[in-house]
Amino acid sequence: MPDVFIGLGSNLGEREKNCEEAIRLIGESGITVVSRSSMYETEPWGVKDQPMFINMVICVQTEREPSELLRALKDVEKKMGRNETKKWAPRIIDLDILLYDDITVDEPDLKIPHPYMFDREFVIKPLSEIAPEVVKKYNR
Repeated sequence: MPDVFIGLGSNLGEREKNCEEAIRLIGESGITVVSRSSMYETEPWGVKDQPMFINMVICVQTEREPSELLRALKDVEKKMGRNETKKWAPRIIDLDILLYDDITVDEPDLKIPHPYMFDREFVIKPLSEIAPEVVKKYNR
C-alpha cells in the first residue's frame, strides 16, 4: 500500500484533542495510521490575525485513490464540525494530503505534492521528524 503523508492543523477549541480526534476518525474510516509526529504550536500562515495552531503530520496507508482519500478527509472535517469558510480562516481541524507515494496530482481541488508544503515550517518540521528521507527527496 502507498505511504501517504497528511498534515493536521487546529486553532479553535481544544486544539490537541481536535488533532487526536481527527486521527481516531481517520483510523475508523479504514485508513491505517502508520506513524505520527509530535504536535507543534505554530503561528498562523496566510492570515496572521487569528489564534495559534497546533500542527502535526501523520503517515497513513490506504488503498483509496487520492480523490477518494480527499473525500474521506473532508468527511472527517465535517464530522468534527468544520464549516466551509474563507481561505486560511480559523478552523477546528484542517487535513491536507501532503504526499501520496510518488504520485503527482494536479486537479482543481487536489494538488499533490501539496504546493505550499515546503514554504511552511509547520509542515516541514513534523514531516522531518517522521520521514526525514522524504523531506530530503522532495525539498527543492
